[in-house]
Amino acid sequence: MFEIEYKGAGTVVISDKKNVVVTDPKLSLAGGKDVVIKDAVELATEERFALNSSTAKLHIEGPGEYGFGDFDITGLAAQRHLDTENDPKISTMYRIEIGDARVALLGNIYEKLSEEQLEEIGVIDTLIIPVGGGGYTLDATGASSLVNQIDPKIVIPVHYADSSLHYEVPQAELDEFVKQLGAPVEDGGTKYKVKSLPDTLTVVKIARS
Repeated sequence: MFEIEYKGAGTVVISDKKNVVVTDPKLSLAGGKDVVIKDAVELATEERFALNSSTAKLHIEGPGEYGFGDFDITGLAAQRHLDTENDPKISTMYRIEIGDARVALLGNIYEKLSEEQLEEIGVIDTLIIPVGGGGYTLDATGASSLVNQIDPKIVIPVHYADSSLHYEVPQAELDEFVKQLGAPVEDGGTKYKVKSLPDTLTVVKIARS
């Protein structure tokens, strides 16, 4: 079993009893407080979201394979949302295996993955994906398209409208994505415990902590 907390923007904390992973911890870019957890593994989908704090156990930023405790992480190069196919792939999406669980973390990436990328990311149980749009990241339509491509059981949306944060561009409300996807919604509270998978695709809304 592991837990997922949502801190705002693309910042998520994934933890089991022994290890903690913090994704895109530089929350100050969105007007929040940077997330620093002693001995955590800091994982960034882009260089600008990395914090590289001195108290971290490990910094992961870019493609590659990484392992610690029960976590196995694979970073895969991806095209950023508004870049073209000719631009360097400066974003990284991650496949995170925690025991038998398989989690995918997507940043501000383009809404269509190649067959090779889909094969590399493989079978996924839980997908963490930005949905706010505004030309900054995936919008409801693009995010729904990627959900359908990856075909997880659980979708955890991030990076949507939040009055407590100050995004570079306005972000859409979460409801726009929920309506577009058309899947049932479960309240995950402030700390979602991933124990078992639903029978059908489910959106889990985690309250920002």
